[in-house]
Amino acid sequence: MAPARDLYEILGVPRDATQEDIKKAYRRLARRLHPDVSQDPASEERFKEIVGAYEILSDPEKRRQYDLFGQRGGPEGFPFGDVTDIFEAFFGGGGFGTRRRPTRRTRTQRGEDVFAAVALSFEEAAFGTHREVQVEVLGPCDRCDGSGAEPETSPTRCRTCGGSGQVQEVRRSIFGTVMTAHPCTACEGTGEEIVSRCARCGGDGRALRTRTVPVDVPPGVSDGLELRISGAGHGGRAGGPAGDLYLSIGVDRSPVFERRSQDLFTVVDVPMAQAALGAELEVETLDGVEDVTLEPGTQSGTVIRLRGKGIPNLSRRGRGDLFLTVHVETPRNLKREERKLLGQLAELRGEPAGKRPVRARLRRPAG
Repeated sequence: MAPARDLYEILGVPRDATQEDIKKAYRRLARRLHPDVSQDPASEERFKEIVGAYEILSDPEKRRQYDLFGQRGGPEGFPFGDVTDIFEAFFGGGGFGTRRRPTRRTRTQRGEDVFAAVALSFEEAAFGTHREVQVEVLGPCDRCDGSGAEPETSPTRCRTCGGSGQVQEVRRSIFGTVMTAHPCTACEGTGEEIVSRCARCGGDGRALRTRTVPVDVPPGVSDGLELRISGAGHGGRAGGPAGDLYLSIGVDRSPVFERRSQDLFTVVDVPMAQAALGAELEVETLDGVEDVTLEPGTQSGTVIRLRGKGIPNLSRRGRGDLFLTVHVETPRNLKREERKLLGQLAELRGEPAGKRPVRARLRRPAG
């Protein structure tokens, strides 16, 4: 038998990872490997692996036991998780004189989370929007009403454990022969067995259906952001609570603006004459056309800041700014009259032009 894989290795985190690191690693892998998202048949087994690893490492007490004793719950060859198990095995109690009654598991389970993607335009991401997202989710089976049993039948007492939800096992240890109890695998510890499974859901109690989920996307979301819609995932088993829906936001690139956090950046092409003489520019912003004054003598590379014309701040008030970088266009393919006028201007300014050598003026770069 192949040795069990290390749980930290399954989630891809170091042994000293924080609980938050473990949660992030689980969510990242779940989004990629969930059977509803991945088309690879092998991903289902991998998904089960990471769910099992997360259930142990996300619980501080289970994680402590695992760090101490590994997968088997105790030292090598030792069948007990802690001192309480030793007293239970020999004296039938949960410690010094206290007896712990076996507990049956319930068939009620929380539904799994669902992962989907939604694409937004640049403007929709900036100002928010409403979407109707269609997802495939498991809901109560309408043939068996969620019981998992064929109509006119119902779950019965488990024949393996007699309805206790646990089976006893005799082991030999360094202390002799001891008896321990474990959850029944036939009924998963519930004490109930479905003999006649529902023909539609196969005993799961849930069937796949298409659900339309209304989603209000808040202003200011960015590409790659994940939104959680509580209770919009797969329905729970036997009336358990539903899982959540996680939406991965994809935002289209803007042909004009570059986004950096909540600020926007763009380049404004300005003709040479306008840069020299000054002008009133009409600049397109997310809010429409904005009048911008271009001062006379504006140089290429000048940055003009429009406050409050950027992206709204997510979950709080205020907006970023819009930064306009001026690019002065040098005219090309001049006509004879244009060349003559520019030559006259150069003479008036004492700026030799043409093919005559000109001593270039150098200066230290800013900053």
